[in-house]
Amino acid sequence: MGRHSLPDEYGKAAPDPGPRRRGRTVAIATALVLTVAAGTALAARSDLLSFGGSCHDTVKLDVVAAPDITPALRAAADDAREKDVTSDGSCIDVRVTARDSYKVADELRAGKGDPGYDVWVPDSELWVQRVGLGGKQTKVSAAGNIASSPVGMAMIPHAAESLGWPKKTYAWPELTAAATKGDKLRLGSADPARSATGLLALAKLSASAKKTGGKDGDTQAAGMAKALSTRTSDSDGQLLDTLARDSSGTEQGNPRRNQALVLSEQAAFEHNASAGEENSLNMFYPKDGSPRLDYPYTLVEEDRLSTDQSRAALRFMTLFSDDAGHAILEKHGFRTGVDDSPSEKLVTAAGGRTPQPYAGEASEPPSDKDLQETLGMWTITVQSARISTVVDVSDSMSEPVPGREQSRMEVTKSSLLQALAGFTDEDEIGLWEFATLLDGKRDYRKLVPTERLGDREGGGTQRDKVSKAFSDLTPIPGGATGLYDTTLAAYKEAASTYASGKFNALVVLTDGANQDPGSISRSNLISQLEDLSDPKHPVPLIAIAVGPNADKEEVMQIAEATGGSGHQVDDPAQIHAVILKAIMEAGSHG
Repeated sequence: MGRHSLPDEYGKAAPDPGPRRRGRTVAIATALVLTVAAGTALAARSDLLSFGGSCHDTVKLDVVAAPDITPALRAAADDAREKDVTSDGSCIDVRVTARDSYKVADELRAGKGDPGYDVWVPDSELWVQRVGLGGKQTKVSAAGNIASSPVGMAMIPHAAESLGWPKKTYAWPELTAAATKGDKLRLGSADPARSATGLLALAKLSASAKKTGGKDGDTQAAGMAKALSTRTSDSDGQLLDTLARDSSGTEQGNPRRNQALVLSEQAAFEHNASAGEENSLNMFYPKDGSPRLDYPYTLVEEDRLSTDQSRAALRFMTLFSDDAGHAILEKHGFRTGVDDSPSEKLVTAAGGRTPQPYAGEASEPPSDKDLQETLGMWTITVQSARISTVVDVSDSMSEPVPGREQSRMEVTKSSLLQALAGFTDEDEIGLWEFATLLDGKRDYRKLVPTERLGDREGGGTQRDKVSKAFSDLTPIPGGATGLYDTTLAAYKEAASTYASGKFNALVVLTDGANQDPGSISRSNLISQLEDLSDPKHPVPLIAIAVGPNADKEEVMQIAEATGGSGHQVDDPAQIHAVILKAIMEAGSHG
């Protein structure tokens, strides 16, 4: 907690009900020692924390929280005022404002001045991670987790019963496939780029599909994501508004209405509380694990807070660790306690029944890499993509990769084929190769034009052509790296063939700096790329430097001239993940 300590009398820590992320410590020490000025005695004052005592002063706290947990936080704040809860003799006055977690994360990631609040409680740790991706981000310090809620699939009664609820259980891929098959049952989800519920479910669905689907796992995951993308809402609140309002033929037949939703247990609980039996939801808890919303309690720019504010903020957090705090959270549909065990009353109210595995352990949280890949897949799935790929085939690509019995080119080809599997038939992919003087005086050669992967010509599809071209890439003996002229030519073509309504990008892979003495200069290339770049028709350049001889600073400068990004990988096997991460970042910028 930086320079602020928690008084000894604060007692036990706030609950951490969610699964613990690797390497992350969120528990607060149960008893911290206060040392008096002499440095030898322990503080034993009894008035640091009290209920019902007189207040010497008031410490005001501004809390911003996810909309679903805001009512519970406000109830706890009201309770604290009524009981004159104090911190160091001062009453705490907490004001809670509801804001979508993704909006706050983007704001804090930008790091533009004082955010105007002291505590942030998003619905998931993944938003705290996203803040950390910014270069000038506002500092956010995690203090613990105050509640949790598993993510599953909620359905109106007749839809749930048609799939065998509650006796039949499904894994995520099976349940998603069943809920998107045909047109009688329509499945909705909140946008994974804006909803932790949607993103955690999609990441789990993708991981399970890859695990069970073998070589076709990536394609299956992309196909299911495509099906979900046609029925997404901006937020979990808006998602609930898409439910069929009753069992009438008019409502059930309305193509805008959903019968099934990817939803948290808490959201289903809240809906059922006012929906009535006919319009209540029944919950499926997938047997391969339900990811959890984990509601981290974070201090915003802790160094900016006074000692009184910081201690008062931690004091407010501890209110959720006792029976009264648990009661408030459970009343609003949240799970509490270290073991994350649900009460039968809560589960029943949310639509859960035995033998649905609602008491099972939370699934392992997705890694940062998993989340980036999932968001990258989602970006290209929602919009469809038009991506031209340009690969270095200079002689140095034949050098071995340390620790592997393969060359840079062999590993690069494998990673490109893996990336290709994540694209749908609606996406457009093409391929160039480059070295020096590869095609007459040109340093590059066009191998496959950028066209729709599902298009069929002759005996095969565009996907077949691209796959074969990737597999056939071969280093040119004695070939050097003609990076600058190739990049300019490829970007001119990508910009001139911009496809509206798609995510357009140019991917350039190189293992070395420019080695063509007759090419344009780097400054000239950057200047021309800046002139060609059009914010209304963005074509970000994603430049990837492969291996120790590549110049990361060079590719970053070149890529940033187009609004794109430069990256370096030591192992070409990382190319697939980097491409998806770069697509995710470029897609989030519009």
